[in-house]
Amino acid sequence: MEKAIIGKKVGMTQIFDEAGHVIPVTVIEAGPCTVVQKKTAEKDGYEAVQLGYEDVAEKKLTKPELGHLKKAGDARKKYLKEFKLSNTAALNVGDEIKVDTFAEGDRVDVTGVSKGKGYAGVVKRYGAGRTPTTHGGGPVHRHAGSMGPATDPSRIFKGKIGAGHMGDEQVTVLNLDVVKVDNELGIIAVRGAIPGPKGGIVYVRNSVINVKEKGAAANASINPQKASARVNPQKASARNK
Repeated sequence: MEKAIIGKKVGMTQIFDEAGHVIPVTVIEAGPCTVVQKKTAEKDGYEAVQLGYEDVAEKKLTKPELGHLKKAGDARKKYLKEFKLSNTAALNVGDEIKVDTFAEGDRVDVTGVSKGKGYAGVVKRYGAGRTPTTHGGGPVHRHAGSMGPATDPSRIFKGKIGAGHMGDEQVTVLNLDVVKVDNELGIIAVRGAIPGPKGGIVYVRNSVINVKEKGAAANASINPQKASARVNPQKASARNK
């Protein structure tokens, strides 16, 4: 079943699993979200639901926004996001989606807006190298340098690296493990880092990547020459012991 929710990034921490291993996790305060609109193939040409997150005062909404949200009852939501889900038919306008939609072991994709770094040069923005700092290099050690094209094609190809606005763009991190779900606090802990600052809005949905777990037999080598030194005496590492 496909599922999605809107949340807010709380920050990063670490937790320990049953074996005592440290797991770096990002804590997300997710939901509750309200279904404020439902789109169908008959009327709109595709199936999707629009979720609303975080209550807001009515005076802070425009009249078009109020008219749109009144169709979902008393929902006054600040953030709206549309998700294309295969189980749209099971959801209705006004339904509430909470954090218990997800469970430990799920794999999710998290979308957010990365931190803005302001105007940056090619060294910081793309990791470009500097020019030599000796023998009259001049005050251009961190400049982009020559771009290459001459009379033909007489222009710089689109996509060439250069100085400019760094960050502040939508980023999606794929296939993160849901390590913990707390229904009382309404939080999800996912393994690893996600884009955005603390307090930034993020969109969580089940991962589009289908990961097949491999068993022990699948990892076993069928070539005896590739076996470990303990079982293959022909290996040099085994003969030298």
